[in-house]
Amino acid sequence: MMRKFLFILLCACALLGCKEYRVSDDPTLRLAFSADTLSFDSVFTEQGSATLQLMVYNRNASALKIDRIWMEDGEAFRINIDGEMDLSRLTDLQINGGDSLFVFVRVTDFGPMAEDGVILIEDLLHFHLANGVSQEVLLEAYAQNATRIGKKGKGRTVVSQYTFTTERPYIIYDTLVVNGPLTIQAGARIYMHSSACIYAQGDVTAEGTKENPILIRPDRLDRLFDSVPYLYAGGGWNGLYFVSEEPKTYSLRYVDILSGNVGLYCASTCTDALPQLTMDGCRIHNHTSYGLVLNHVDALVTNTEISNCASYCVYCNGGKHEFIHTTIASYFGYTNIRIQSATKEETAAVYIDNLAKTPPQTIASFCNSIITGYLPNQVVVATPFDRYYPGAFTGNYLKTDTLAIPHAEANVYWQKTDTARVFRNDYYKYKEYIYYDFRPDTLSPVIGIADSLAALPYPMDRNGVSRALMRPDAGCYQHQP
Repeated sequence: MMRKFLFILLCACALLGCKEYRVSDDPTLRLAFSADTLSFDSVFTEQGSATLQLMVYNRNASALKIDRIWMEDGEAFRINIDGEMDLSRLTDLQINGGDSLFVFVRVTDFGPMAEDGVILIEDLLHFHLANGVSQEVLLEAYAQNATRIGKKGKGRTVVSQYTFTTERPYIIYDTLVVNGPLTIQAGARIYMHSSACIYAQGDVTAEGTKENPILIRPDRLDRLFDSVPYLYAGGGWNGLYFVSEEPKTYSLRYVDILSGNVGLYCASTCTDALPQLTMDGCRIHNHTSYGLVLNHVDALVTNTEISNCASYCVYCNGGKHEFIHTTIASYFGYTNIRIQSATKEETAAVYIDNLAKTPPQTIASFCNSIITGYLPNQVVVATPFDRYYPGAFTGNYLKTDTLAIPHAEANVYWQKTDTARVFRNDYYKYKEYIYYDFRPDTLSPVIGIADSLAALPYPMDRNGVSRALMRPDAGCYQHQP
């Protein structure tokens, strides 16, 4: 009877993988790690990083003892093992057979470096076992100095004028108010802390290029999940606000405005001569409220993508607004992973408000553009009498009912029976690492529908692809086979 019991016990141990608590001195036994290199995305000096996790496994049947854990340098990284941050106190640490150990690592908020630019920082985390085996894990991070504006929770910083240069990236912690001229040089990188915004009351000149665009984005450089950067989650900062009581000039070329609450809110109290906004080659993407708001402003927007906003991608109210070769795509949250702090509102991609009884009148026109999204109606023209609306729609692809306005010609309208995809990818496939791509798909209905004469002043698309065809494509991107 006893033999039978022992036999059953041994079989159960074999099936359940019984742990061995006896420490082995076999020099062939080693630890296993979840990664041989723990890499951090770019970090800013004096700011530190998020915490990453490293797993240490003992996949052997016998227990192993770690005599000592130490860092090669110990300056740039901080380690936490089972709540202990003083590695000198971690001696004779036993990991039983089949067990594991959690190691938490972060980059410290070390002081500014002697030189600007991106610098690779490395260190080695050493493990010495009682069986004589030494193992290590490489820790690495790309660090760079940054110019800081404001302090966390300290309110607003007010300046008479300001110029963003390319010497260092900028981190804005709260509200930057610029009373006079605001200049942003090509290639400037502006990282916005949570709730931060830029409030410009004077002229704005942000002249990027295709090769050196201007970047305005949240300051979180780490990841929400392994395959999901925090950049993919909107609402990481407040927004850009160009507000004035008199006519100003706003010039934006190749400016990427990403993942905030509001992309660009441009408004005035003027009723006669209005501020002038020009945008070319820009991208306003992934905002938890509006993309582009135009309120008592004249605007010319060309070769620009405005996409994925929880509310209106474009809101027009008062002024003459011309959109030529723009791609306006409303697919906010169109994915099977919950990463957004807001849900998509039941709003159109474009809302034109021409209901005000006082000037200025709203005259929004769209030429050679795309306005679409996953909801049924993506264009709303709110005007007292459709037949008197002065704005024009020509050579566009529109997901809406046929516009009942007098100047809507040569447009292609979405149909429920359409089978061809408009874009290469309008759905975020995070497991496949495939993000939104609003370039035309191979059989896209936007190919070749644009007005050729209207396209002549814009021979290149936003990516520098030639439109020298018999009939160019609608939108800011030309199809490439």
